[in-house]
Amino acid sequence: MKKLFTVTALLFSLMVNAQSPKEVLYVGTYSTRGSEGIYVLEFDRANGSLKQLQTVSNAKSPSFLAIHPTGKYLYSVNEAAPNSGGVSSYTIEPKTGKLTMMNQQSSHGRGPCHIAIDQTGKLAFVSNYGGGTFTVLPIQNDGTLAPATDTLSYEGKGPNTQRQEKPHIHSATVSPNNRFVYVCDLGTDKVYIYEFDKATGKVKPAATPYATVSAGSGPRHITIHPNGKYLYLVEELTSSVATFALDSKTGALTMIQDNVKTLPDDFTDKNTSADIHTDPKGKFLYHSNRGYNALAILSIANDGKVTLIGQQPTEGKTPRNFLVDPKGEYVFAANQDTDNIVVYKLDSKTGKLSPTGTQVKVPAPVCLKLFSVK
Repeated sequence: MKKLFTVTALLFSLMVNAQSPKEVLYVGTYSTRGSEGIYVLEFDRANGSLKQLQTVSNAKSPSFLAIHPTGKYLYSVNEAAPNSGGVSSYTIEPKTGKLTMMNQQSSHGRGPCHIAIDQTGKLAFVSNYGGGTFTVLPIQNDGTLAPATDTLSYEGKGPNTQRQEKPHIHSATVSPNNRFVYVCDLGTDKVYIYEFDKATGKVKPAATPYATVSAGSGPRHITIHPNGKYLYLVEELTSSVATFALDSKTGALTMIQDNVKTLPDDFTDKNTSADIHTDPKGKFLYHSNRGYNALAILSIANDGKVTLIGQQPTEGKTPRNFLVDPKGEYVFAANQDTDNIVVYKLDSKTGKLSPTGTQVKVPAPVCLKLFSVK
């Protein structure tokens, strides 16, 4: 009987482990207040807790991160690299999720702040905020980065003389069908639309080459609705959201809402918006505000339009980046200026967020990526 119980317990343990793969949270940081580089944390979904597994040394502000579609590699922009910025590649150890650096390439512009990978894993798209350039880096079969195959420069400015004195490329987002890439220029209030060639690593303007938002809005980050029909844009300088209908065949964007406010009417202090994500079902939109220090919660109607319905304080200052769990159970907020990551439970019916009580200290966290170890 005892032997039978032992075998049954072992089988149950194996079943639980098979059903619950290990999950890892990668944290990109700024190289300040003692940050060591990239932080690797283990996430326990059962209780919402986080614990540190590894730090990966990088003193050049490995701020924004991207994971390869195969789950074998991770990439970081090195925002504080001298002269021209840099991009680093890392292998992901299959069983533990730990990182080992492979190689680096120039980003061909100062202050790279964002990186995205196309769905085939062949190209990395890098946005250089300081240099105002957009760069394409091929990814080799072994996951390493090759030298740039395309770099685009821009001209123009916007009405905000402090932030829009020249182009500032802030992010690039790949379309769901992997044909187009949407490039935000905070400096000129435009979202550029490109087709890309995976074989040559070159981009060209789409038939509709760009979309424009209200002057002084400052396009920053993008998220695309799970149904692929709508695109949501952070307008950093006006703390608002723009909503577009997305044509999957041409890549064209047609504005259906602009300057939807994400702050309470009685808030009058300084604020800049940062990141944006939907929940997995596409019922709610979340938007981080730095200054008010909260995640705005917006409902999404059947026609794609959004309405502000609530706020969730992030329990820290300057929530530059946040992450909505792909399973729709949790939200993680990274507070850059108070060195803490806060975990919330997500109510899929109301969209509301409830603090779980879990917080971890990480110096200057500015990007979060969740990964299931295979």
